[in-house]
Amino acid sequence: MKELYVITDEKLTPYDRILRMVEEALEGGAKLVQLRDKNNSDDFLLDYAVKIRDLCHRYGSYFIINDRVQLALKSRADGVHVGEEDENIERVMELMKGKIVGVSCYGSVERAKEMEDLGASYVAFGSFYFSPTKPKSKIVPKDIVSQAKKELKIPICVIGGLTVERAKELVVLGADLVAVINDVWTAECIKERCREYLRLFT
Repeated sequence: MKELYVITDEKLTPYDRILRMVEEALEGGAKLVQLRDKNNSDDFLLDYAVKIRDLCHRYGSYFIINDRVQLALKSRADGVHVGEEDENIERVMELMKGKIVGVSCYGSVERAKEMEDLGASYVAFGSFYFSPTKPKSKIVPKDIVSQAKKELKIPICVIGGLTVERAKELVVLGADLVAVINDVWTAECIKERCREYLRLFT
């Protein structure tokens, strides 16, 4: 698995344009789309989640929801992504049986190994650079990717302030999934920017 993973953002993908923007990313080859919203209610998001899920499936891609396990279940999403402060991981695994479960591991290979043992589908490391989406995130050293690659069997996702040029080095080190927010949604042409990321894997 070597894929581009795009993540929505309340400001960068406003709800009056989110479906069009996500479709452009899918046309460009994004294989995973995550709905990430820290503020609106599940009730508000449900209709968007279902529409984005249908769009993803039309393009043969996966739809993931950040944090909100109940919303993922209600919308029949393909999976969920959780962080350290979200729901208990064993409970998430139980609820999302047979679905994708991604887990943020920040800069800890030990945590990643624990999550793999618990059944995580993939683990995410980062931020590798300053991220306007998560300005308080600690910066993680790049060599964690090659270290994790030696110790894990599941896919490794990299995130945090990535551009095509910055992602290139992390792909060389062994990253399987490149997760992008800002650099995709602020691009002049979302579709073309996604294709630039995909070319890193070939």
